[in-house]
Amino acid sequence: MIVIIAALTIGLIYGSVGLLSGFCMMSGLRGWWAEGDGRLARTYALAMGVAIAASQLLAAAGLVDLGKSIYLQPSFSAPVMFLGGLLFGYGMVLSNGCGSRALVLLGRGNLRSFVVVIVLGIFAEMTLKGLIAPARIAMVQASQATVSANSVPALLADIGLGAVPARMVAASVLAALLIIFAFAHAPFRKSPGQIAAGLIVGLLVAGGWYATGYLGADDFNPVPVTSLTFIAPIADALQYVMLSTGSTLNFGIVTVFGVFAGSLITAIATGRFQLEGYRSPQHMLRSASGAALMGAGGVMAFGCSVGQGLTGLSTLSLSSLIAIAGIMLGTGAGLRGSLRVRPLATA
Repeated sequence: MIVIIAALTIGLIYGSVGLLSGFCMMSGLRGWWAEGDGRLARTYALAMGVAIAASQLLAAAGLVDLGKSIYLQPSFSAPVMFLGGLLFGYGMVLSNGCGSRALVLLGRGNLRSFVVVIVLGIFAEMTLKGLIAPARIAMVQASQATVSANSVPALLADIGLGAVPARMVAASVLAALLIIFAFAHAPFRKSPGQIAAGLIVGLLVAGGWYATGYLGADDFNPVPVTSLTFIAPIADALQYVMLSTGSTLNFGIVTVFGVFAGSLITAIATGRFQLEGYRSPQHMLRSASGAALMGAGGVMAFGCSVGQGLTGLSTLSLSSLIAIAGIMLGTGAGLRGSLRVRPLATA
C-alpha cells in the first residue's frame, strides 16, 4: 500500500508541475532547434542531471538496487532499442508531445490528448502481448547480445577503476555536465519556475526508485524496481480500466492516474481548464499515427522520453543511451530536414 500511495503522490506532483511548466522533451527540443528558445530544453537537462545524481546517491547508500531494473539487464538488443527510439521520437513530433505530456494536457481538457493516450495504449499492448509482439520478439531474439558491461560505471570498472570510484566518476561527470549545460543559458537562469520544474522532476525519478526499491522491498511480496515511465503503464492503466476485476494496481498504473489527476486539479485551480479538439480530419490522423508509433516504439525501446530519457539514464545504463540516441534522432528528423513534420494548413 505504501508504494501505491507514493506512486499517487509522485503522479500528482508530476501532473501539476508538468502543466505549470510545460515540461516536455519534444517541446524543449522544438523550442531550442526551431524557435531559438532553449529554456525548456535546459529544464529537461537539469532534470536529467538531478535524476542521475539523486538516484546514484540512493544506489551508493545501498537503499536501492538499480541492477534489478529493466534498464540494467545483461542482454539487450541494441538495434531494436535504437529503432524503437527512432519510431518513438518521430511519433512524438507527429502527436505534438510524448505520452506523459498527453496525460498532462488531457487533464487540462485537451481532447486530442485523449485520442493520443488511447491509441498509444492500444499499440503498446499490441507490441507487448498482441499482434505485433511476435515480430518484436523475433527481432529481439535475432539481434540481442550479452554484454560484459551494461552501464557506464561497469565500463569504467573494466578499465581498472573500482566499482565505487567508477560509479562516483560516471555519475558526477554526467550530472555535472548536464547541470552546467542547463545553467549556462542566461534566460534559463532567470526562469525560477523552469529551474524548480527541473529540480522537482529529477527528484521525482529518485523518489520512484526509493518507493519501489526500498519502501516496496519485501521478500514475501516484492514489487518491480522502477520509477517514472509511461508507455507500458499507460497500456496497463487502459487495461485496468476495462478489466479491473482480478487485476491489481501497481506503481505504473497509479502514477498514470496521478498525473492526470494532478494536471486536472491544477488546471481547475488556476483557471487553465479548457476543452479543445481537432480542427481537421488530417490533424486527427497525424496525431493518432504519432501515438501508434510512440506506443510501438516505446515498447521496443523499453521506455519513452521520460522512461529512458530520465529514469533509464539515471541508472547510467548503456542500453538507455542507445534508446535516447534513437529518440533524439527521431525527434530531430521530425523537427528539421527533409522528413520534417510540416504544419497542417487546416490544423
